[in-house]
Amino acid sequence: MREYLYKILVVGDLGTGKTSIIRRYVHNIFSTNYKSTIGVDFALKVIQWGPDIIVRLQLWDIAGQERFGNMTRVYYKEALGAIVVYDITRPQTFEGVTKWKRDIDAKVALPEAWGGGQIPVILLANKTDLIQEGHGQHANPAELDHFCKENGFIQWFETSAKDNSNIEEATRSLISAIVELQQENVNNDNHDENNVSLDQQYQQQTQNSGCC
Repeated sequence: MREYLYKILVVGDLGTGKTSIIRRYVHNIFSTNYKSTIGVDFALKVIQWGPDIIVRLQLWDIAGQERFGNMTRVYYKEALGAIVVYDITRPQTFEGVTKWKRDIDAKVALPEAWGGGQIPVILLANKTDLIQEGHGQHANPAELDHFCKENGFIQWFETSAKDNSNIEEATRSLISAIVELQQENVNNDNHDENNVSLDQQYQQQTQNSGCC
C-alpha cells in the first residue's frame, strides 16, 4: 500500500466560497454563516484512491486578502496543486483569478525530482445555485476553455457548495493530475535505479574479466 500526502491550496478573492467548498468536500456540510477566514485555515481528507493507493489531502484555505500580504510564500511552500475560486455572480472576482494564478506560479513549483515547473491548478466558477435565483449567468464554455489554456489552468468547473455540485468531480480532476505526476516520478526513479544497478553489474563484470 502506497500513501501520498498532497498539500492543496484553495485561493480566490474574499467571499467567493472557498471555505464552503472545503467544508462541503471534507465534511459534507454547508452553512451560510461562515466567517471570513483570517490568514489560513486547514482541513484534512483521507481518500482510498485505488486498491493500493491512499491519498491524504491537506487543504489550505488561504484568506482572500492574503494575496496582498507577504505570507503567501510561506503558505504556498511545498504545495503540489491549487484550486482558484471565483464567484460566478460577481464578475469582479473573476478579475482576481489571473492575479492569484500569477502569484502561485511565482511562489511555488513542483519538486525538482518531478522536473519542477508549475503545479497543477484548476479553476472553479462557484455559487451556481445563485444563478437559479436570478443572480448572474452561467460561464461561457468556449471563453473559459480559452482562458484556462492561455493562463495554464488544467481544467475548470462550475460548482456550488450549497447544492454540492461538481465539487467532488473538480477535486478528483486535480488529484488525478498530481497522482499521475507522482507515479511518473516513481517510475522514473525505478528506471534510474535499474540503470544504476545495470551499470554497477557491468563495471563488476569488466573488473572481474581480465584480459590476461
